[in-house]
Amino acid sequence: MANFGVRKMKLGSQGLEVSAQGLGCMGISAFYGPSKPETEAIALLHHAIDSGVTFLDTSDVYGPQTNELLIGKALKDDDKVRKKVELATKFGATFAEGKREVRGDPAYVRSACEASLKRLDVECIDLYYQHRVDTRVPIEITMGELKKLVEEGKIKYIGLSEASASTIRRAHAVHPITAVQLEWSLWTRDVEEEIIPTCRELGIGIVAYSPLGRGFFATGPKLTLPRFQQENLDHNKTLYEKVCAMSEKKGCTPAQLALAWVHHQGDDVCPIPGTTKIENLNQNIGALSVKLTPEEMTELETIGQAESVKGERYTAMVPTFKNSDTPPLSSWKA
Repeated sequence: MANFGVRKMKLGSQGLEVSAQGLGCMGISAFYGPSKPETEAIALLHHAIDSGVTFLDTSDVYGPQTNELLIGKALKDDDKVRKKVELATKFGATFAEGKREVRGDPAYVRSACEASLKRLDVECIDLYYQHRVDTRVPIEITMGELKKLVEEGKIKYIGLSEASASTIRRAHAVHPITAVQLEWSLWTRDVEEEIIPTCRELGIGIVAYSPLGRGFFATGPKLTLPRFQQENLDHNKTLYEKVCAMSEKKGCTPAQLALAWVHHQGDDVCPIPGTTKIENLNQNIGALSVKLTPEEMTELETIGQAESVKGERYTAMVPTFKNSDTPPLSSWKA
């Protein structure tokens, strides 16, 4: 299969190189309807890798666990495949007996890493993120254990997801953070205020998840999150319609236009759109060749102003960077 020209990029300043667009693997196993049959899912993963999309993003909570097992199988098929892939997974968000919990204590960090290595059937994870920040544990304590896992060769690089600017700074002081994962799209731009500048100041790569607004800019409104609720939806639909109109003029799809906007944010940004269909994956790759003028960027930014969007990203139950500060290190009693 020909490589569609997915370029490589440096993610952060620690030496990690990834495909300029990744694949968010969550939807293959969880949260967006029934999971895909295994043979189709593996075919999709192989197609992504053959096409040059080699940065795969998963988590132990997707499924839970089944997504990592699936990726482990897909990588096992061929020794050469593992060498091509930059593998990212996450720990720290758990669902047990219907209860959400976030954990960052050292014993848990270690056991979660060992369990992911086993499920993925690899000796080392390229990029290991804390999925959500445990606000009961000083970030320095969590990072201390992650640093040990780097020294032991179990993980290569450390990442944080949904962390506040101050948490990122404190973590980075213990061991360099390679990448921060955050939700960034035309309709989610609150990270631009503090988090993006902090990452850039510290040389940390930016991984944009849900760059299509959870499918909003690909297929229009579908989900059960607050922004997709009827009371917000009629307002938000106008945003989608404006992007559609602009993409028609541009000769690309609305999804490609929304993704291109994320790509144009800088060469330190890697979006990881998810999909379960090969044709959508090919379409997403096409976004890499959509060029936007400064005028078009301004037009898109006007469409996607904060006041244009009604509703929160998540329900109140879900922790985000806005409530991710941790206690001071001095408070920790091991």
